[in-house]
Amino acid sequence: MELPQTAISKLVEPFLAKVGLGVSVIWVLLMAIIVLNVFARYILSEGRIEFEEVQWHLYSTGFMLAMAYCVVTDSHIRVDVLHEKFKPETKVLIDLYGYILFVLPFVALILIYGVPFVLYSYETGEVSASPGGLPFRWLIKSVMLVGFALVGLAVVSRCTRLVAYLYERFQKIDSA
Repeated sequence: MELPQTAISKLVEPFLAKVGLGVSVIWVLLMAIIVLNVFARYILSEGRIEFEEVQWHLYSTGFMLAMAYCVVTDSHIRVDVLHEKFKPETKVLIDLYGYILFVLPFVALILIYGVPFVLYSYETGEVSASPGGLPFRWLIKSVMLVGFALVGLAVVSRCTRLVAYLYERFQKIDSA
């Protein structure tokens, strides 16, 4: 189902699509580090905690920054198995209410409580608890804030498109 573009979606969605495509490089880098870690551990018998932590950080970064791309392209996983059987207007209403009632409040909570979480980590100079682990723990925690801020932008953009779709459909019904 094609949704109409809005002024907000024309501004936000190309940016989020570029971020999503740019983040795809992370997956190649992640695979290279995994292969390097496996080689070092099993061939050279030299396991490194730094490699494992970099893997976790790359995976987290890729996932957090790609969520907005999934919203923009409507390629996220749906829980509702009945969704495909609904009329387009019903699908749009379910998506709109789901975004407004569940996703946006969750994003708001993450952003509200995430800022002090990241600031505390930065102010205390938090590092990994693992021996030889990575420093700057606040940096990976801040990726969460960026990721959810991008999701918030994506959801607002998507909601404007859903409302525009409903507006167009109801205009056609009124004019008939």
